[in-house]
Amino acid sequence: MILRLALGSLKARTLTVGMTVLAIALSVALFLGVEKVRTGAKASFADTISGTDLIVGARSGSVQLLLYSVFRIGNATNNMTWESYQDIAERREVDWIVPISLGDSHRQFRVMGTSAAFFERYKYRSGQSLALQDGAVLADLFDTVIGADVAATLGYQVGDPIVVSHGLASFVEHANQPFQVSGILEKTGTPVDRTVIVSLEAIEAIHVDWQSGAQIPGQNTTADVIRQMELRPEAVTAALVGVKSRLQVFGLQRAINEYGQEPLLAILPGVALQELWQIVGIAETALIAVSAMVVVTALIGMMATIFSSLNERRREMAIFRAMGARPRVILGMLILEAALMAAIGALLGLALLYVALWIAQPLVDSAFGLWLPIEPPSLREVWALLGVVVAGVIVSAAPAFRAYRLSLADGMMVRN
Repeated sequence: MILRLALGSLKARTLTVGMTVLAIALSVALFLGVEKVRTGAKASFADTISGTDLIVGARSGSVQLLLYSVFRIGNATNNMTWESYQDIAERREVDWIVPISLGDSHRQFRVMGTSAAFFERYKYRSGQSLALQDGAVLADLFDTVIGADVAATLGYQVGDPIVVSHGLASFVEHANQPFQVSGILEKTGTPVDRTVIVSLEAIEAIHVDWQSGAQIPGQNTTADVIRQMELRPEAVTAALVGVKSRLQVFGLQRAINEYGQEPLLAILPGVALQELWQIVGIAETALIAVSAMVVVTALIGMMATIFSSLNERRREMAIFRAMGARPRVILGMLILEAALMAAIGALLGLALLYVALWIAQPLVDSAFGLWLPIEPPSLREVWALLGVVVAGVIVSAAPAFRAYRLSLADGMMVRN
């Protein structure tokens, strides 16, 4: 009987109830959407590099090494000598190793020198490989492969020339050794999209006529002459390492960290990513708190709606009492109404979330490289939905208790 009365009462106030349900639905969709974005961002963050067992560089901090070698943020405090790089490459535990040389730029995009193995060994998003949307990988000394964001922002196509600037914020260019775009990578949603990739030898080639960070006056070696040189680097910024057996990872890490020739640091990418995520965890918590407050605001609005409707419904309550309804029936009806509004709002919010995900998923992935999976609600999300319903019942208790105390005589009283 209480359910029938509650449904009838809600139906009689369709507009007011509908607006309240919509407010709850939008707040729930926002809360769950923030949760989806949070988990998606965390997964995409962790999937920036996959399949690499160790990252090696000059001794600094694990987060700093991760930031400049993978995310192209910041600079290395020092480089690793080529001799040390070769010593590590020749260790029996090492299956493959890819050098990374950073320092130059092109229109605010980082230039990275590496070997052809980078295109084969670098993995992202749980083992996905790099792929070209146009052109080919590095064939000539002065070829370059650019990321999708570089091509889109600067309007580059295969065959276009690129002049690299010396350093990150420098107006001095290596204009005498221009590069040519040989390939454009598909969008990955990783820092590779914002990187200009050249060969390790090319980094040495553009610095042939340079010394102490400046070009030697009057010296201008031609590209043909440079191609005949032995362009062996003196140092690299970092290296990505894969081991033959996962059981050898910690032993190799310890050996590199205790390397006697120079101070080096070897980090596990997954562990460093967790440390980095803990640093940004404050912003994550703040975002969740804001979205939760939106849900609380919607529920408080529902409570205010119930309170404001009590005066209009006093005669209705009095009629129910006159027909024999006990006070607890009135109490139960109002609480059930609130529970139904909260439940319908929560389910509608969940539906709105999946519609928004279906529409936004390819757009967000293309624009930001952030993959938002469309999956059944997780246990955490189910508990959140149940929490909304329980919270709806709790906030309805105050107006319901007020209605419970209304007397029959007060309800039948005519007010001017």
